[in-house]
Amino acid sequence: MPDLSPIPFVKAYVAGDELVYVNQSFSSAAVSGDGPFTARATELITKLTGGVGSLLTTSCTHALEMTALLLDLEPGDEVIMPSFTFVSTANAYALRGAVPVFVDIRPDTLNLDETRIEAAITGRTKAIVVVHYAGVAAAMDEVLAIAAKYGLPVIEDNAHGLGGSYHGRPLGSLGLMATQSFHGTKNVHCGEGGALVVNDADLLARAEVIREKGTNRSQFFRGQVDKYRWVDIGSSYLPADPLAAFLAAQLEHFDEIHAPRLACWQRYDEALADWAGSHGVGVPTVPAGCVHPAHMYYLLMPSHEHQQGLIAHLRERNISAPFHYVPLHSSPAGEKYGRVGPGGCAVTDRVSGSLVRLPLYSQLTEEEQNRVIDGVHSYSFSPA
Repeated sequence: MPDLSPIPFVKAYVAGDELVYVNQSFSSAAVSGDGPFTARATELITKLTGGVGSLLTTSCTHALEMTALLLDLEPGDEVIMPSFTFVSTANAYALRGAVPVFVDIRPDTLNLDETRIEAAITGRTKAIVVVHYAGVAAAMDEVLAIAAKYGLPVIEDNAHGLGGSYHGRPLGSLGLMATQSFHGTKNVHCGEGGALVVNDADLLARAEVIREKGTNRSQFFRGQVDKYRWVDIGSSYLPADPLAAFLAAQLEHFDEIHAPRLACWQRYDEALADWAGSHGVGVPTVPAGCVHPAHMYYLLMPSHEHQQGLIAHLRERNISAPFHYVPLHSSPAGEKYGRVGPGGCAVTDRVSGSLVRLPLYSQLTEEEQNRVIDGVHSYSFSPA
């Protein structure tokens, strides 16, 4: 009898030291934020991203909100971004009254189409946000050249890309700021968490204030000021040290977590290449010079009907393989708070209606992956 035990889409990894570190944190006096494990996790994030400095946050969403505060956005300002992204990318700027301007994606990497950015720039444009989809870098040389031409900062939404690189430079080090996610669905996690990476020392100092409710509390505890006061706008974006303890253990085992994911990604790519080519199915594109952290493996089915068909076909075999983003430009809030850039978002609409993500996590066994591959191969493109 065939094995039909559930294969989830994602399974959070536990390296082994996480609960030891959490217990140490709870047993110490430094249970609130900015304790020793916060310092350790921050050091590891900064090293992985190559940033000038980084700050732990309670989520990637909050890190994005901090970028909006650091940009001093005002109502009516515009921020260019892809429509094919998670809602937090747009929501962070809409909260400040800024207008997300949705630009279409490339059909190969599914990243922001750099050839469409310039046409979307207006006198109110204040920033460009790129999303390194599936951990594969956007075309950063072109994006940064356009940004420099118009004097615009670039923000990297690097929720998928920790450990990835672009022509030898770590993702997170390329823009003025970058944001990271440590949600339970990410390669390394602490259940819920994030980080802001800043590549400007002066901006990093202000970010520290914004994260501490607009106070210079961190300077006070370093002995740089005799009292801490309210000096800027801000909020409570600092996670408790036990969360940082869990994350620090994950980050210390980054290579251990990454290696089996990459092997899994490569095996999908090899096993599905001929099948995909013979049925007009797209597979991930990784341009030369890009190194990705094996965050995701997806298929681009030839139609929405086949997207839904493959998802249902795998579900019958107890395999979870979901679609991904609903385009923000056609979502109710996207229509209310944002606008579509010149040329529309036809690629985004097509990709959203055809993409299927396959199970990918460090603990996925070869037998389980065989079941997924066999399930994909057995999908029929012919009408029933």
